[in-house]
Amino acid sequence: MAERETRGEDALIQATFAPLASGFPGAFGLKDDCALLTPPAGMDLVLTTDAVAEGVHFFADDAAHDIAWKALAVNVSDLVAKGARPLAYLLALSFPDRPDDAWLAGFQAGLADAQAAFGLSLAGGDTDRRPGPLSIGVTAVGAVPHGRFVQRGTAQPGDLLFLSGTLGDAALGLLLRQDRARAAQMGLDDVSARALVGRYLRPQPKLSLAPAILEFASAAMDVSDGLVKDCGRLARASGVSARIEGVRVPLSEPARTAVEHSPDLFQVVLSGGDDYEVLAAVPPDRADAFRDAAAKSGVAVAEVGQCGDGQDVTVAGRDGRALDVAGGGWDHFPS
Repeated sequence: MAERETRGEDALIQATFAPLASGFPGAFGLKDDCALLTPPAGMDLVLTTDAVAEGVHFFADDAAHDIAWKALAVNVSDLVAKGARPLAYLLALSFPDRPDDAWLAGFQAGLADAQAAFGLSLAGGDTDRRPGPLSIGVTAVGAVPHGRFVQRGTAQPGDLLFLSGTLGDAALGLLLRQDRARAAQMGLDDVSARALVGRYLRPQPKLSLAPAILEFASAAMDVSDGLVKDCGRLARASGVSARIEGVRVPLSEPARTAVEHSPDLFQVVLSGGDDYEVLAAVPPDRADAFRDAAAKSGVAVAEVGQCGDGQDVTVAGRDGRALDVAGGGWDHFPS
């Protein structure tokens, strides 16, 4: 972390964040303004950055441990979709006021757990104090073999669209985080409701799927702003059309129960964000090999649609009829 004049900030950095950088020699114990990273031999560096902010991506009373985990997980998810192996990350924190020691301890523990799960270390960053809600910016660095970066804009007509994991859990979890009484309307018991809220609070990037993405996908991206919106982004970048078959969209048991009790929630499943699953376009002749590789990695994948000629994105509902999904998905700057 960049040093400043106040002893208070220096002490906070050394006590809270320097231990998180111990596994990365180029961080120099967070005693320098910059870090040093040498790319592994034969590899290209992959860079991504995402910020999470109080009131937008998390609630003020969420546990510090969960906030830290989410801040790192959403960035690692981007690396996974590129087929990249995580290496290190930079962290920029903007506090409205100095946090108390208990909050910092929880935040450090959340980052430590996420680092251990995702295989990377803190390399540096910055802390400051400014008016406004807590904001956490992460820049993550990964590596892929030279020339093998999996873009989002290289899908081809005929490619099959695969989705990792299950869809909509986080969006439904957000509804429950906002109003736990909705669990009864969704037909959910307490265990199922907590499982959905957990998917919202603590995204689980499919790190073990990255080698299969690297080997078999012609294009890929993570699903962070909703399947419909992100599939549209992939299709537009690639100059192809896409069709999503709603009946093939994978649902967890709690999400399936919720949709069966309230069919309108399927629109939330399709357009809600925060899933951080991977959407991959795979050539038909490589689809079986991709399925096998995903299964060996321990990650479930489901074929949910196909790319075609043209540039439109269509979605068939669970009954096969076309859905009106215009404008579906999260947008920080809606028209």
